[in-house]
Amino acid sequence: MRTVELLLDEAADARVREAWRRLADAGLPSQAHHRSPTNSPHLTLAACPELTAPIRWELAEVAAGLPLPVRFTGIVRFERPTSVLAWSLEPEPALTGRHRRVWEAVASHSPPETLNPFHEPGRWSPHITLGRTRRAGAFAGRRVPGLLPVPPLPAALTTLRSFDTETRTVEILGPRP
Repeated sequence: MRTVELLLDEAADARVREAWRRLADAGLPSQAHHRSPTNSPHLTLAACPELTAPIRWELAEVAAGLPLPVRFTGIVRFERPTSVLAWSLEPEPALTGRHRRVWEAVASHSPPETLNPFHEPGRWSPHITLGRTRRAGAFAGRRVPGLLPVPPLPAALTTLRSFDTETRTVEILGPRP
């Protein structure tokens, strides 16, 4: 599979990594435990089996519209079969419009059964993951907000990339020359 992700500006990236460190220091699940050099704070827009030429064409247009200012709105927890703790992003029209464009490109050129329904417009919840575990309820009842730094303000999404889950490599997706 190939993900389509947006990366944060340097200051926001550093603040998210600080949140990762604080969770890890408190003994909680944290993305800091993933030591791969490809592990970066990111916003996942979609995933598909292959980045075909038509998908890449649309992604180049999305990349050309960066940077994109975003606003963090607070902590969110998901239980989908994993427990996830994240900072949510305001689903402003500029962000949801770019997400829809990526989703439509991926959905138009991928078998439907390969798409993650949580990435579908209307179901997608923009967030930056802070911690994840297979242990159900791992973040419930914890005093997590007191552990975390204030979310980054201001923040911007600056880079479009794709992670290949088979080769474990990252590709930066830029605008057309």
